[in-house]
Amino acid sequence: MTAILKIKDKEYTTEEIVSLLRKYRLLPQIAREIIVDQALEFIEIDPEQVSQARIRFCQSNQINNSERLEQWLKANAMTEENLEYILLRDLKIEKFKRQTWGDQLESYFLQYKERFDQVVYSLIRTKDKDLSKELYFRLSEGESTFGELAKEYSQGNEASTGGLIGPIELNSPHPTIARMLNQLQIGQISLPIVVEEWIIIVRLEKYISAELDENMQQRLLGELFQNWLNQQLQEMQSVE
Repeated sequence: MTAILKIKDKEYTTEEIVSLLRKYRLLPQIAREIIVDQALEFIEIDPEQVSQARIRFCQSNQINNSERLEQWLKANAMTEENLEYILLRDLKIEKFKRQTWGDQLESYFLQYKERFDQVVYSLIRTKDKDLSKELYFRLSEGESTFGELAKEYSQGNEASTGGLIGPIELNSPHPTIARMLNQLQIGQISLPIVVEEWIIIVRLEKYISAELDENMQQRLLGELFQNWLNQQLQEMQSVE
């Protein structure tokens, strides 16, 4: 069988390449890309959009002349035709996402909005039950600030920030902490509560409601696209 690929001094046949793809678990990735290409078959892109995408690509990679472009292409084992294809394909994918799910974004966002809301909160954690009670009392009575006590007594990385954490999405902390934050008013301090091996005290500092801005739209379109792609793969595997 004729070799179709040579790496250093070794040549590989089609059969050997397929075997390597299986060995390195790359066949599913190839299947994903083929499914995407099939979906993009009838997507049309204005040549001017490709030109603009090329300009943005060069700017983001600090490519300001043909020599730098040649160096980049060589370093990435690509030709200009490869680069043009990648830029065009990326534009087609974005257009496909908008055409397929653009009118679903608002309802999808409202359905899962709680996942995207963010909080800023302060945390003290210790393994000493008596100490946690004392710290809660001192906070409640205003004898010390949360930041002071966190820096002195908290046993996690948050000690370096005076206990301050965030902004992070509300589903990012431990589920027990997330539920507690959902119940607190801004500025309210929780009672000490056991979370795994820790006893923690938290205070909700700020609640940031998610908005359906351009960044959020891009994120949601990416999620919907990946969900669709995973479903396509599952259906393909079930047929096999």
